[in-house]
Amino acid sequence: MSVRAEQKLKTRRALLDAALRQLSADRGFGSLSLREVAREAGIAPTSFYRHFNDLDELGLALVDEAGLALRQLMRQARKRIQLNGGAINTSVDTFMEYLNDNANLFRLLLRERTGVSRMFRTAVQAEIDHFVTELTEDLERMGKARSQPLYDARLVAESMVILVFNLGAEALDAPTRQRRQLKLKLKTQLRMMLIGAQVMTDADSNDNL
Repeated sequence: MSVRAEQKLKTRRALLDAALRQLSADRGFGSLSLREVAREAGIAPTSFYRHFNDLDELGLALVDEAGLALRQLMRQARKRIQLNGGAINTSVDTFMEYLNDNANLFRLLLRERTGVSRMFRTAVQAEIDHFVTELTEDLERMGKARSQPLYDARLVAESMVILVFNLGAEALDAPTRQRRQLKLKLKTQLRMMLIGAQVMTDADSNDNL
């Protein structure tokens, strides 16, 4: 890679990081301006266009990064589960580490998932769908390995992701003690969900509940 190409990548990274740093509990991506992102990255506003057509394109790149971080989270959790077992404990602990390391990326997913921009909503939903698909495959493998198939692995995965996102939103800006409580709560809820899906598979009829 040439020096010029390497510098261009560094500047692009600086712009992405600059936008992320300005996100907070009180400020979403939609409130950012091109000028302040460029200034935070240490470049002139006109230089921004060498890397992105507009702020929306930068935002979509961040959504891609958030999705990649989620997939890396899944892979990391799988490796830890293979070594240590305890699928739910390990997965929740790994997710909490993800929150610590990627707070503003997760904040971006939460906000833009229901934001005003259809383009962003579609991009975020696509990343969540990838996450659900991978989780479904993991649940199906786990069910076969334990001879305990789930009633509907895809539906369980979707429900788990909703639960994880909602609790993640609570934990994002919570103090340490509350985070610990939320982590225990999430582990219990996920266990209840899995056990319920296993029981429903064995039940003669679920319509009476």
